[in-house]
Amino acid sequence: MTDWGSFVEQIKQSIMPISVLGLWQTALLMRFVRSEILENIHKDYVRTAYAKGLPNFIVIQRHVLRNALIPVVTLVALDIPSVFTGALVTEKVFRVPGIGALLIDSIQQSDTPVVMSITFIYAILIVVFNLVADILYSLLDPRVTYTK
Repeated sequence: MTDWGSFVEQIKQSIMPISVLGLWQTALLMRFVRSEILENIHKDYVRTAYAKGLPNFIVIQRHVLRNALIPVVTLVALDIPSVFTGALVTEKVFRVPGIGALLIDSIQQSDTPVVMSITFIYAILIVVFNLVADILYSLLDPRVTYTK
């Protein structure tokens, strides 16, 4: 990349692949968050918060959303690695040179070390994001503690 013109061209070429990967995940996530909020909004602790006179925004933010995000963290932790694996098809369709295109080309050429390396990278991504989800559980839910 030598100048801003090539950077702008790369941004323009990235809009469609990023939209394909992002919108699909966003739609699934929004639907799941909505159902979790609707499930938690009728619980007793929410009615108690309203009875104490807390504003609607505070009740939604501190009580409903915090408890609704606990299952969403699991979904996000499992979906982020799937974005990388889902990029396999997107990279081939949009002819983006990436790790997914490299994996498909390596499979076609029977390049076993490259296939094993990329598979290992995907496995590390899954483990790391599951660890991040476990750490976020303790931040969102005070009942979750990790002891020795």
